[in-house]
Amino acid sequence: MTLAAPDDSAPQSTRAAGAQGGGLLQALRALLATLLATVRTRGELLQTEIEEERLRVAGIALFAAAGAFFLLLGILLLSFFLVLLFWDSNRVLMAGLLAFTYLVIGAACVLAARRRSREKSKLFAASLAELGADGERLRD
Repeated sequence: MTLAAPDDSAPQSTRAAGAQGGGLLQALRALLATLLATVRTRGELLQTEIEEERLRVAGIALFAAAGAFFLLLGILLLSFFLVLLFWDSNRVLMAGLLAFTYLVIGAACVLAARRRSREKSKLFAASLAELGADGERLRD
């Protein structure tokens, strides 16, 4: 039995198809790796934004609580001072005026807090911008 020389015409097309299939598979793998890397990067950015927002809110809450404590202490002492100052002449009037003033200030604070709570949050703005840019790059 003799071995014949390989026919170059048939294997050539088979090799080309195999090379294309391997090239296509490699391209798909590279695309998938790039996609996964992009998703991971965006996830890390999102995680960083959440952590920054948490720290910002915690700092604001700490300073707000300390500020509220000292303001209330100051208001309480000022109220006692004013009532004692007008003890002989108009202590009831002074107590009523102070109570009215505190109610007006409290109502203004509640309205301001309500208005601020309705404002749109900027949380995840950078992540959304990056995802939008990614989408534009994919369309091009």
